[in-house]
Amino acid sequence: MSESDEWYYKISTGEVTRGKSASVFDRMGPYPDEATARNALEIAAARNATADERDRAEDD
Repeated sequence: MSESDEWYYKISTGEVTRGKSASVFDRMGPYPDEATARNALEIAAARNATADERDRAEDD
């Protein structure tokens, strides 16, 4: 997959784009397809929850 085939989520606007159209500080990705990029915030939230659970388990 080339960089132009990758999908990104633009944080400031919620826009999903193909290719790196936003600054590195304003985008999430790359994602393999548009549908996955549209779920970027949910994916990040799930990953954060998993990491938080792992951290709590390590603290016990």
